[in-house]
Amino acid sequence: MANKTLFQTVVGKLIPKADTVNEEGAPAYQLSPKHSLAQFAATGCLNATFYATAQGQLKQILELCDGLEPEFIAKTAVYCREKGFMKDVPALLCAVLSVTDPEALKKVFHRTIDNGKMLRNFVQIMRSGAVGRNSLGSLPKRLIREWLAAHRGETLFRTTVGQNPSLADVIKMVHPRPESKAREALYGYILGKEHNADRLPELVQAFESFKKDKSLPVPNVPFQMLTALDLGSAEWTEIARNAPWRMTVMNLNTFARHGVFDPESSSEEVNRLIAERIRNPEAIGKAKVFPYQVMVAYTMLNEKVPPEIKEALQDAMEIAIKNVPEFGGKVYVCPDVSGSMTHGAVTGYRKGSTSSVRCIDVAALVAAAIVRKNSDAEVIPFEQDVVSININSRDSVMTNAEKLAGIGGGGTNCSAPLALLNRKKAKGDLVVFVSDYESWVDAKGYYGTATLREWNIFKKRNPEAQLICIDIQPYRHSQAPEREDILNIGGFSDQVFDVISRFTESGQMGDHWVDIIDQVEL
Repeated sequence: MANKTLFQTVVGKLIPKADTVNEEGAPAYQLSPKHSLAQFAATGCLNATFYATAQGQLKQILELCDGLEPEFIAKTAVYCREKGFMKDVPALLCAVLSVTDPEALKKVFHRTIDNGKMLRNFVQIMRSGAVGRNSLGSLPKRLIREWLAAHRGETLFRTTVGQNPSLADVIKMVHPRPESKAREALYGYILGKEHNADRLPELVQAFESFKKDKSLPVPNVPFQMLTALDLGSAEWTEIARNAPWRMTVMNLNTFARHGVFDPESSSEEVNRLIAERIRNPEAIGKAKVFPYQVMVAYTMLNEKVPPEIKEALQDAMEIAIKNVPEFGGKVYVCPDVSGSMTHGAVTGYRKGSTSSVRCIDVAALVAAAIVRKNSDAEVIPFEQDVVSININSRDSVMTNAEKLAGIGGGGTNCSAPLALLNRKKAKGDLVVFVSDYESWVDAKGYYGTATLREWNIFKKRNPEAQLICIDIQPYRHSQAPEREDILNIGGFSDQVFDVISRFTESGQMGDHWVDIIDQVEL
């Protein structure tokens, strides 16, 4: 008689054979080259993650680009800059295009290299030899000269913050021809050469005057230009008054340390001004805020920051997640709280500037945001097994995210939540996973992955159900292959929620993530 365990009937759809292994050596499904590049586009920071080295990620991206048409690479560069707000990967893709398709580079350069930081990233990558050349070349030089000419003098002055290369280094490489006496003076100032100070932009003159006389109004220059100066609480208060949204949120502790919030040197008016700026919807939208950035700012506040500022950050979080969809039907959201999620910085490790945001923080935030907008949704955290926790949808996103992020540890078993639902014979319409997808505890069986096997059982009981797998770090595999009821997403920006909405509303077949990039107009 045949062994019933070994030869059990396949549940639901035929389970495809796993065609690769993940970073833990467990079965997984290989993503297509386009989908893999899309994953890197949304999450790739070219830093070392828990499982992947920065050099390994670079190698994978270059290998993927080698087999893809330049048009898709160009669209990916635009998408991951304009929608994903990434810095390293779009600059790298532009460098790739400088070698493979200069015409495509011309179409996307000014949309992708849209600020001084991106310009320096591009130049650094070009000179490194990573894409097969260690000099800029005539076209990139021309594009950089056009970039310099297109930006106002004050913008270029603000861009002088940053090194390796500095803006002065870039100017020396491309030899721009000044189109006016004012621009000639500015280039001389940036390069440390003789220049006519009277022709410098007003902001530069104001900064140089302030350096000599601190009683003058604090100029509206980048924060980094002021930190090296010997300033008192009055000057710091003026800086806080005029700071843009992102600088405000990133430097609340700095403001507190320099007495901005001290009762003897501050006023209720200053606190109210800063709080209103933080919760201002227009300012939040203009700053292109990731919700997790608000969460990190909140969790890192010290005791000197006033309560109204903390409350404003909670309000900002509610605004930042405004595009989280409300789903019809029963929803389960499954954040991975395993060890790799707890110890891995979401943007990878970079000496001296590693993000304090862990993968588990992002997973917790996504789960808390979905529950906030879908009060009947259930949260099922998992590591090597399901973790029991009580989440109240009426609590703030910040409160629930902190509660979830505080679990952490153990191995990874992505099939555990589905196995629990199947044991309970649960009904459901949507299951959302947030993980790095390095499942290995459940690496058993003879075909496919345990996640797909459990999903097929759930699907048989709930034929209209959909599965969404959010991979918040860039790997080239998944625990469930793409099909009409399964969506694999790479990324942790709020664009993730847009993709989820399209999938749940349309139910269309196809490679959704790649389709989004294909829709980019060049």
